Amino acid sequence: MTDASPPDARDKPRGYVFVLMDNFTMLSFAGAVDALRIANRMVPGSYSWVLAGEGGETATCSAGISYKLDMDLEEVSRDNTIILCGGTSVQDATTKRLLNWLRREARRGPRIGALCTASYALARAGLLDGKRATIHWENQDSFLEEFEEVELTKSVFVVDGNRMTTAGGTSSIDLMLKIIASDLGEDVANMVADQQIYSSIRTDQDQQRLSIPTRIGVRHPKLSRVIQMMEQNIEEPISPSLLAKEVGMSTRQLERLFRRYLNRSPKRYYMEIRLQKARNLLMQTDMSVINVALACGFASPSHFSKCYRAHYDTTPYRERGSHAARAAEA
Repeated sequence: MTDASPPDARDKPRGYVFVLMDNFTMLSFAGAVDALRIANRMVPGSYSWVLAGEGGETATCSAGISYKLDMDLEEVSRDNTIILCGGTSVQDATTKRLLNWLRREARRGPRIGALCTASYALARAGLLDGKRATIHWENQDSFLEEFEEVELTKSVFVVDGNRMTTAGGTSSIDLMLKIIASDLGEDVANMVADQQIYSSIRTDQDQQRLSIPTRIGVRHPKLSRVIQMMEQNIEEPISPSLLAKEVGMSTRQLERLFRRYLNRSPKRYYMEIRLQKARNLLMQTDMSVINVALACGFASPSHFSKCYRAHYDTTPYRERGSHAARAAEA
């Protein structure tokens, strides 16, 4: 982190360069830059920032709102912190020019951060190799398949040396509050949080997804444990009988538990989890349909296609084709 000296002891404000990728997420970007704005109200002159992006003219977020940029992808001072802002269709937004710029700037030694899905771009550039990182939970499956050299976590944000990554959404606020606390002290960070009506500051130990009981709306320890085992064993699914045995009940009791609380069988629920992962991999990676099927526990492409069509009313091949077509039109 940067030093904690007050701004009046510094020659200039701590500079930030927010790089807005195509279809970036507005919430993540706004939360981060607004935390710096409020910190300047508390301790004037602490921070400055500019907006950068390919072309140097405008960048449009996933909500369709355009922002005027201050600069193109140009050389920045080593003292500046680069914050890459990602969003939907991050693979398409990760252009060759952006990757070359990131690698070139990284050689100069600045701190580089990524908000939301922008962790993908940092990983593609090789800037997260051997480091801990995080990314939005919806992109974790595809990230794990593509970047084995990165230690991916489920934390809301991660700081590893001069690399910073966040899970998206409001997690950018948590990261900036940590930075502000390091720069200006905990009291200032707490005042910034109060101004943002942010009543629970999270740390890098906090997980980005809701707990299973909160997510499914049911507080039943054995049900939660079974669902956790399902989510952790996608490539090699566990039979309902073994799942039941692990939590000390019969297969019939497990069936009744799922029917009562989730209105579906354990087998059906497990299948939905596997198909959701498959859909993410089809849309977010270049993995073949066969490899996607294997990664999600399907023994054959034909069985995978049959199950996929029954659930999503389309085949895996058509799903990928229509997604590619939508991306091309965007």
